[in-house]
Amino acid sequence: MRIRDLGVIDDAVVELAPGFTAVTGETGAGKTMVVTSLGLLLGGRADPALVRNGSERAVVEGRLTLDPASPVVARALEAGAELDDGELLVSRTVSAEGRSRAHVGGRSVPVGLLAELGEDLVAVHGQTDQQRLLRPSRQRGALDRYAGEAVAEPLARYREVYRELREVSATLEELTTRARERAQEADLLRFGLEEVAAAEPVAGEDAELAVEAERLGHADALSSAATLAHAALAGDPADPEAVDAGTLLAQARRAVDAVRHHDERLAALADRLGECGYLLADVAGDLAGYADDLDADPVRLAAVEDRRAVLSHLVRKYGGSEGTLAEVVAWAETGSARLLELDGDDERIDELGARETELRARLADLAAEVSRARHAAADKFAAAVSDELAELAMPHARVTFAISQVDDLAGIDLEGRSVAYGAHGVDEVEVLLAPHPGAQPRPIAKGASGGELSRVMLAVEVVFAGADPVPTYLFDEVDAGVGGKAAVEIGRRLAKLARSAQVVVVTHLPQVAAFADRHLVVEKTNDGTVTRSGVKTLDDEQRVRELSRMLAGLEDSELGRAHAEELLAAARTARAR
Repeated sequence: MRIRDLGVIDDAVVELAPGFTAVTGETGAGKTMVVTSLGLLLGGRADPALVRNGSERAVVEGRLTLDPASPVVARALEAGAELDDGELLVSRTVSAEGRSRAHVGGRSVPVGLLAELGEDLVAVHGQTDQQRLLRPSRQRGALDRYAGEAVAEPLARYREVYRELREVSATLEELTTRARERAQEADLLRFGLEEVAAAEPVAGEDAELAVEAERLGHADALSSAATLAHAALAGDPADPEAVDAGTLLAQARRAVDAVRHHDERLAALADRLGECGYLLADVAGDLAGYADDLDADPVRLAAVEDRRAVLSHLVRKYGGSEGTLAEVVAWAETGSARLLELDGDDERIDELGARETELRARLADLAAEVSRARHAAADKFAAAVSDELAELAMPHARVTFAISQVDDLAGIDLEGRSVAYGAHGVDEVEVLLAPHPGAQPRPIAKGASGGELSRVMLAVEVVFAGADPVPTYLFDEVDAGVGGKAAVEIGRRLAKLARSAQVVVVTHLPQVAAFADRHLVVEKTNDGTVTRSGVKTLDDEQRVRELSRMLAGLEDSELGRAHAEELLAAARTARAR
């Protein structure tokens, strides 16, 4: 892994190897940046404050050697990555402005892909993880992961039923709590639909009635105008002496016809006068027919106005933004469908109630199955942690799991009890510690001293790590607060874990570092930075000096060196067993 411009690190290369790698260094030398760098490669949050002062960006690059059958390889290839001689190159860039970029196998990818790959690559265990594991919810999660498919399979089915139950219960609650509102809505709809149905409106009817009302309201004036126009065109029988347009047009045509053969232009005008005569006769006839058909019917006018009033009332109440009768008709159609839905609520409530009862029974069965699997896994997990504690100088300590349920009248039935339930089942899980014979088991946060707590949490981490299928484990100073013989046993347990996986440990304990297959030290230069040569792989002589510094604070102390050599020899003997 190459790190550039991250925190105090200017430019450094961290060479990790199979087995157990220890990372040490003075406080503030940059050991934490090694962990942070790996976190960035695994899709961790990009904090612009990590970028070294004066630099535009921080860059972390890693080369991963993977099993070709690993799901990580398949996922990377799916994202368009390319392998380099069977190895996968990954990188993460964080700018000082906070922008972040990720690359996998030479292809730019979302940062989320790094996090997805990281879940199958590295398990990180640090002091913050210890604090998280003190919370019961995290302890339940750790137990579930340790149990594996025995819990995961029934829990997945439980969560599916739980999700459906929540949906059904929410719908049922809405229907029942809003029953009064829905009944009022149904009554209003029913009244409105009956009002519209009684009127039987037809789209466009209002416009037609408006035209008819206008005609009937002015029938006398229209009839008089048509009669006068007819008399002007065709003559008035009551006044034979009056000159009408038809007579005058006939005179004009006779005058022109008499001489039309002398001039083609005049002949054409004569023809047009003939056309005018035919048109005038048609118009005169239509005017006579219009006057005869027009009936000043006050009864019909009253009926039309009454109908218009009814339709206007409907438009005001049920018309839309445009205020048309077509919108009233559309509202009635929509309202009918809604009323059918509301009238069917009682039947739907019965159906949902029956479905809710069925789901609650299924959920209770699955919750009991999950709980049984947790109890079985808890016994194995607790026994494994207790065995680890015996190796960590706590031979009489016993770890147990308290798995309980909380009574809740609104819960689900579990073996005759109504208990609270949630997305994780019905169990409350807590790790208890009895540090010595006769001691009452208590929650680990209350039942252990600082040093005991660190050992308990490390034992949990080691057992839990053994249940994790990932190939690499990173422990970040989880041995804090531990020393002496317990520290030696911690190193021994980590070395044992390293036989089946790659283990990287950032530590301040020489007893732990002595068990490492490879020892890296992080050193600052005089100006406070870590350069390429600042992360070194130590040879045997250099390891003695570093362990001496860690033991006595002096690299060249004869007593410290002797102690360091003895520690290394003891660690080699222990690893060889």
